[in-house]
Amino acid sequence: MNKFDDAVNLLTSSGKFYIKLGLERISAILELLGNPQDKLKCIHVAGTNGKGSVCSMINKILIDKGFKTGLFTSPHIFDYTERIRINDINISKNIFADMIFEISKLADENQIHLTEFEILTAVMFKYFADNKVDFAVIEVGLGGRYDSTNVIKKPLCSVITTIDFDHTERLGNTIEKIASEKAGIIKQNCPIVISPDNRGLNTIKSICTKEQLHLAKDFKVNDISLKGEYQKTNANLALTAISIILPEIPLVDMLNSLQHVKHFGRFQYFKEQNLLIDGGHNPNGIRALRESLDTLFKDVPKRFIFGCLKNKDYPQMIKLLFKENDLIYFNQFSHKNSASYEELSSVCPYKSNKFNGTLPHFDGLTVICGSLYMISEVLKQLNLMEYVIIQ
Repeated sequence: MNKFDDAVNLLTSSGKFYIKLGLERISAILELLGNPQDKLKCIHVAGTNGKGSVCSMINKILIDKGFKTGLFTSPHIFDYTERIRINDINISKNIFADMIFEISKLADENQIHLTEFEILTAVMFKYFADNKVDFAVIEVGLGGRYDSTNVIKKPLCSVITTIDFDHTERLGNTIEKIASEKAGIIKQNCPIVISPDNRGLNTIKSICTKEQLHLAKDFKVNDISLKGEYQKTNANLALTAISIILPEIPLVDMLNSLQHVKHFGRFQYFKEQNLLIDGGHNPNGIRALRESLDTLFKDVPKRFIFGCLKNKDYPQMIKLLFKENDLIYFNQFSHKNSASYEELSSVCPYKSNKFNGTLPHFDGLTVICGSLYMISEVLKQLNLMEYVIIQ
């Protein structure tokens, strides 16, 4: 076993692999590291759905204009190093492992009990600062107010994407409560970008000043490499944020960048395999997936491999996703919180099958969806890894 595997084992150990919101621990370790986050120019993105896509769009525009750009997203699909990138190049496995051990040792010596995500966040801030990136595009992990990325004191711009119900056990069971948690990333005198039709807009308005608030403009975006009707909303958020930070960048250049954005697993279609992968993992994301499928693949027969975590509203997701003529496979994957076939099939009004790692020939579109955590596993089972990675 190499040191990268050892680092992953440390991150996923029972002592680290859990969620505990709060800023005390991350602030303490960053203080010991010289507060690298204070040396960065950050764009901070929160929301229920679309965070990763918006971050990827902003990242691509900045890179195309020649800026050295750090990108922090989660979760990863294939490898932890995907989460921390500079100019679209993953942090190397050796550097990643060395920094994991360095920061974990420093935390242990000072009796700071960091979670997996806090360690990753500390690694990210230090790596970006050490490499003197021009901009850091940072996706919130969970919520906003108490997420470990929220140690950024003065972001260049904050963006709040679609707000809907998810992680209600931690963020609250109303749109207002959830929006309030997301709005925790808003800092005094720093601009905040949000869509005019965002369900949490009234809550956001009550928290920030009129001068701070920037409603996303409609740039009439039609050509985006990231497919799915909802990506137009994400594109408008990204374009508005960039126009605030760097108003000198021509719109035509930004629109050109959007034609080449890559963000794996977000309504991503592989034509040769007639395969579509989507990371929607809550009712809002699943609703957007079905609407896009019905628009872009209207008359195509559809086969689904669906799995999700037990804490998701899977009865509602199943209700929104499936139709009578769909071929449905439910998948219980290796994550400890994966919902079982029995749990999923019991709330499905249509006939379903248990996914066992193989599929018969099908003259239609195969859709893998429900959880980002299962995508890599399913692709390996279907021997599709080489095709999707190459593309």
